[in-house]
Amino acid sequence: MESNSVQSIITKVRAKFKDVRKLLDDVDKSTMESKPYKIKYQAIEMFKSMEADLISISENMSQEEQRERVIMLAMIHLNRGLLHADTEELKASEEQFMECIKLLKNKELEPEAIISVLSALNQLGIIWSQWNQPMKAKNFLDQAEKIYNNFININNPCRDPINIAQNFGIEQIKDELSPKEVLEKVNTLTLYYLAQVYSSLKDHCQSAIYCHMTLRKQLGHNEIVQDLDYIDWALNAATLSQYFMENNNFFQARHHLAAASYILQKYKNILEQKSKNNEENETLAAEWENFKHRSADVARCWAKYGILLMLSSKERLMQKNETGQDNKQLNKNSKSKIINDLRFSILEKEIKPITNQITDKYLLDFDDARSVFLNTQKWLEQAKTYYTLENHASDYILIIQDNSRAYKYLSFFEEHEDRQAKMHKRRIDILENVIAELNPQYYESACRQIWIELGETYSDILDIKLDRLRSSDEKPSPQTLTKINHLARNSIKNFQAFLDSLHVRNSNFEMQEFSDDVMQPALFSYFHLGRLYNKIITPDKTIQIKNMQNSINAYKFVIDYCEKYPKAAEVMKVELNLCKELVNLSIIKSNHYQSK
Repeated sequence: MESNSVQSIITKVRAKFKDVRKLLDDVDKSTMESKPYKIKYQAIEMFKSMEADLISISENMSQEEQRERVIMLAMIHLNRGLLHADTEELKASEEQFMECIKLLKNKELEPEAIISVLSALNQLGIIWSQWNQPMKAKNFLDQAEKIYNNFININNPCRDPINIAQNFGIEQIKDELSPKEVLEKVNTLTLYYLAQVYSSLKDHCQSAIYCHMTLRKQLGHNEIVQDLDYIDWALNAATLSQYFMENNNFFQARHHLAAASYILQKYKNILEQKSKNNEENETLAAEWENFKHRSADVARCWAKYGILLMLSSKERLMQKNETGQDNKQLNKNSKSKIINDLRFSILEKEIKPITNQITDKYLLDFDDARSVFLNTQKWLEQAKTYYTLENHASDYILIIQDNSRAYKYLSFFEEHEDRQAKMHKRRIDILENVIAELNPQYYESACRQIWIELGETYSDILDIKLDRLRSSDEKPSPQTLTKINHLARNSIKNFQAFLDSLHVRNSNFEMQEFSDDVMQPALFSYFHLGRLYNKIITPDKTIQIKNMQNSINAYKFVIDYCEKYPKAAEVMKVELNLCKELVNLSIIKSNHYQSK
């Protein structure tokens, strides 16, 4: 075919590309809602026509013309693949993307091809993830990451990539992203999809690494990019921090939380400027509401950081006391150095005042713990300004439980028993105030959790009082005995409230099985009841014998249940052995009392 004919067909194809692009750009919302796929199918047919035109000139072409033809064909397949994906025809979509990659084989690092290749590989990663084939998806995404890195590293001096539209002779519109920016966006998506794939493969460490890489890429290299979604970025950084804190990587957790708080503050400044410029409208009001909502979420993540730091420090100190060794819980796997290097360099200076508010080191004494506790309280109060009992009851309850947990872990670092007891009493006040407002019918799960926590907390104070009584040579006063019995009965009342909520009716003929989610707490509650009835102090022999029998009944329930349902015996192995011993002792003690 003569060169003039070749060029005329290429010119024709370019004109058709402009037409199909205009068709897709001009589709209004009403058309998409009434006939969502009609325009897309029309566009697919137009791309098929362009493909036929290019196939018709496959012979007698110059090397440069052949190269241009292949690039254009690959991009047509890419666009057809995207349209088929939009119309939920994944198999047809996958075929088009594979054809695009096949045409551009050995051309991947050329500026005209790089964006198309990476886009097609990303889309294949998405498709195979949707087909529940994460390893297949990972292979395509790994290729995309490798090709991008090679293009950036080998392409020196760097030749700018060429956008898809430019390959069809369409000049870049002023407000459009530059090809370089498009390339970076495509690579950001590769990293994001890899994070999701690793999560599907249960490789949570690698997923966290790619989540961080995505967030770092979204920030830009030298300054925060203009089109950053501040709220989304902050929420993702705060969410990622939870992976780090749950794995004792407190430096990284604090760093990501500080970055989240800093980005939220930047967004707040933007909203305040809009308000100053008299831009008050429904959109701005919605943006403020979203800001308050997500600020509360980040505050809750900060509170979780404080609580987990106290808990991890407690466990570390307990292990040190038991073994005599200082276990610093260092992450020694092969990825530990990569994890330690995960930070946002461009934010380091800006977030320093935020990170300085709280330590990332293990806590050693009460003063260390108190500082973390006070910060945790501050964040929980901040979260409660949005998550109120009236409007967000379920979240409010979780915040209250976190508040109780913070007091619980702080009490571990307190050496004075009176102050320990006061901290537990504060937990009781917090929990009883909220449960008094809840209807157990609608908040059954939350009430069950609180009943158990109240039972344990009353029991903790009871143990403190009894330990003091045993260590004293003085005869207990009536006031002390009343207090001890009050604590025991309140603990019993709450454990019994939990058991009553299970609505399990057992008889001498049949013992119903607990569901898996409540089996362990139910048996623990019976075990606690066995202990608590024995701790009530009374001079009345009849009441003593009755309490002993209640204790025996509770212990026997655990024993009988574990005999009938062997899987429970595995879960309650330690408590089951104690129950057997304590039943025998209680029977002997009861017989002794009755024989007097």
